[in-house]
Amino acid sequence: MQVRPPQTDAEFARYYDLRYRVLRAPWGGEPGSERDEQEDAADHALLVDDAGNPLAVGRLHLNAPEEAQVRYVAVAEEARGRGYGRQIMAYLEAVARGRGAAAIVLNAREGVVRFYEKLGYQVAGPGPTLFGTVKHSRMHKPLK
Repeated sequence: MQVRPPQTDAEFARYYDLRYRVLRAPWGGEPGSERDEQEDAADHALLVDDAGNPLAVGRLHLNAPEEAQVRYVAVAEEARGRGYGRQIMAYLEAVARGRGAAAIVLNAREGVVRFYEKLGYQVAGPGPTLFGTVKHSRMHKPLK
């Protein structure tokens, strides 16, 4: 299995569905809240199984020429613990380097801060709180 961008409307629909199911639905987020104004300019990452079902997804956009931001990283519940999130992040970091970014930032939910620390990210401060209860930490990683 290889990480790649979604290529068809059907793949994008499954990609967004996984983002919604993992990142928004458990907290009562409305359908559509898994998207933002950066979608068209962003780089999207998708990892699917042999049947085309998404196992992991993520997205990268540039905040500035030297700073990329990762958002919406999600791994299907049944696929966790197999390294798929790590593969998505490696892909997005390579894209950021290719775009000339010197650093990546992201907002990590409390439960996954350690995952990102293992990938070389450092907590830079508090991040947003979603749905009034989902606390995040702002994280940073230089790309050198």
